[in-house]
Amino acid sequence: MSKTIVIDPVTRIEGHAKISIYLDDAGEVEDAKFHVVEFRGFEKFCEGRPFTEMAGITARICGICPVSHLLAAAKTGDKILAVKVPPAGEKLRRLMNLGQITQSHALSFFHLSSPDFLLGWDSDPAKRNVFGLIAADPDLARAGIRLRQFGQTVIELLGARKIHAAWAVPGGVRSPLSEEGRTWIRDRLPESRATLELALNLFKQLLDRFAEEVAAFGEFPSLFMGLVGKNGEWEHYGGHLRFTDSRGNIVADNLSEDDYQDFLGEAVETWSYLKFPYYKPLGYPNGIYRVGPLARLNVCDRIGTAAADRELQEMRDRVGGVATSSFLYHYARLIEILASLEKIEQLIDDPDIVSTRVRAEAGINCLEGIGVSEAPRGTLFHHYQVDENGLLKKVNLIIATGQNNLAMNKTIAQIAKHYIHGSEIPEGMLNRVEAGIRAFDPCLSCSTHAFGQMPLQIELVGADGTVIREVSRG
Repeated sequence: MSKTIVIDPVTRIEGHAKISIYLDDAGEVEDAKFHVVEFRGFEKFCEGRPFTEMAGITARICGICPVSHLLAAAKTGDKILAVKVPPAGEKLRRLMNLGQITQSHALSFFHLSSPDFLLGWDSDPAKRNVFGLIAADPDLARAGIRLRQFGQTVIELLGARKIHAAWAVPGGVRSPLSEEGRTWIRDRLPESRATLELALNLFKQLLDRFAEEVAAFGEFPSLFMGLVGKNGEWEHYGGHLRFTDSRGNIVADNLSEDDYQDFLGEAVETWSYLKFPYYKPLGYPNGIYRVGPLARLNVCDRIGTAAADRELQEMRDRVGGVATSSFLYHYARLIEILASLEKIEQLIDDPDIVSTRVRAEAGINCLEGIGVSEAPRGTLFHHYQVDENGLLKKVNLIIATGQNNLAMNKTIAQIAKHYIHGSEIPEGMLNRVEAGIRAFDPCLSCSTHAFGQMPLQIELVGADGTVIREVSRG
C-alpha cells in the first residue's frame, strides 16, 4: 500500500508550509513536495496606491526582510522618477543592506540551524532550538545574539527603527548617519568580527562530520543567479545579473533587471501558492536555478575584501570549484557575514555617509520601473506600472524564496530518498528533511506576501486516506 507522510507545518522557518513525502508499495520514497499553504495577495491590494508609498508598504510584508523590500521598492521608485541617487544616498542604502545581511544570516545560522549542527539531528526536538543551544553553549548563543543585534542596530541607527524603517525613498534616503551612530558601529565591529570568525571556524571543523549531509542535502547540478559588479566582484545592491552553471561557466552575463521578463518565467502548480520561477531559455522545469548566498558566491569572481576572499577560496578548494550542495548555504552565509563586516568597516570612514546630500527630487518621468537588490535570501525584483498621477496599475514581486522553489523541492526529495526507507520513520529522519528547507532559509511571508504559524503536525496516510500515524510538536 502506498503511503503519504505529511509534515505540516515545517518548523524553524519564517512562515507556514508543509512537506508531503510519498512512499511506494515497497516503502521507498517516490517523491516529495514542499507546499506553501499561506496566501494574502499583496501585489493585488497595492494597486491604486501611490508608488511613493511602496517602500513603506512592501516592507511590511515581513518583519524579517523589511530592509530588502524597502531598498528594492526605493530603487524601483528611482526608475519612475528617472533620477540618479546622490553618492551619499547610495552608500547609505548599501550600509543598511549590509546590516540586514548580517542580522538575517546571524538569525538563520545561530537561531534556526545551529541547533541541528551542535545538538544533533536526532536530539530531543523540545530542546533542539535556540533555548537548547543557550543551555548547551551559552557563550556561543550569546555571541550569536549579539552579532544579530549589531546588524539590527546598524539598521536602527540609519532608519530610526530596527523593523519597518520608513527611510529609503525614491531618489535616495531621508537622512544621513549621525556621528554618534558612526562611532557606535566602528566601536562594535571588532566584537562582531570575532564572533563571526568563531562561528566560521567551528562550522569548518564540523564539515568533515557532515560529509553525508553535504552529499545528500540538495547536491545536484543547477544554474545560479545573482548580481555581480562591473569587474565580476560580489555585489548586493548594484551591478548586473549573471547566470552560471554547476561547472562555473558563465551562461548569461551583463543582464539588466529591466529585461527580466526575457529570461525569467514564472510557472504555477495547483499544490502550492508559491510560484516556480525558471530560466526561460531552458524552459520549465529544466530551467532550475538557485539564488541567495550560495549562488552569489558561485557567480562572482571574487568578493573584493581580503578576509572574505581567503574564505571564499578555501570553500572553493574544499568543494573542488563550484559549491553545488544546498547544505553549503550555511557555509556561504558565514562568508557573507564576514564580507559584510569588512565592507561596513570600509564604508564607516567614508565622509559621504554623514553628508546631507542624500536625496534627488523629481516628478514622475516614467510610467514603469523595475528595481533589483540582493536580499539575504537572494535576488529580489520589484516591478511597478503607474499612471500619470503615480498611482499603481500593476505590481509584480519576484521573491528569492520563490526563485529557489524548484531547488527546494528537489532538495527535500533527494534527502527523503536517501534517509527514509519504510513507513516507520524516526523523528530525526524527518528533521533532516525539514533541515533541507532550512538550508535555504526561506521566507514564506515574503514569497506569498502573508504570515503563518509555527507548530508541526506529521501524518502518515494510507492510500485509502486513513491516518495510520500522527505526531504533533511545537
